[in-house]
Amino acid sequence: MLVILALLLRAIVAPLVLIGTVVLSFTTALGLSALAFRYLFSFAGADVSMPLFVFVFLVALGIDYNIFLMTRVREEAKRSGTRQGALTGLAATGGVITSAGLVLAGTFAALGTLPVVGFAEIGFAVAFGVLLDTFVVRSVLVSAISLDLGDRVWWPGRPGPGLLPGSSAETPAGKEPPADRR
Repeated sequence: MLVILALLLRAIVAPLVLIGTVVLSFTTALGLSALAFRYLFSFAGADVSMPLFVFVFLVALGIDYNIFLMTRVREEAKRSGTRQGALTGLAATGGVITSAGLVLAGTFAALGTLPVVGFAEIGFAVAFGVLLDTFVVRSVLVSAISLDLGDRVWWPGRPGPGLLPGSSAETPAGKEPPADRR
């Protein structure tokens, strides 16, 4: 996933940050779910396969949401700089990510109603993790880190204002190519 993100974003720092936020989201969801299982639901113990299933779902979803958000931020950063790009990218993708997160959390929450403890644990943990990822990690944490790092998030590249996607190196953004003078 790190290699795919690095190739997609043409950076090293941004993919490391994104992988870090996905791991943070997973561990937080797993820890808080374990507390809920123990003290709120009084389950005797967690199913041994639950962490693996939760990991697979949350990491896959977290990376998808990261790709939606950061590819848009990168596109916008090329036009108007990283700060404005992060704000515009979040505004443009926030509704899609939130809608998808709510639908997915509702779907997994349905597993929590089953009388099989293993399914209930997986359903609760994934639903909680998706909501955490949607409302806190993607919308607040990733955006805040991008704003704090500024252009360094794109290291070793630098998408800042200048060239639009598809334009040549000789044609800066907003400028017409020189007319042929023959």
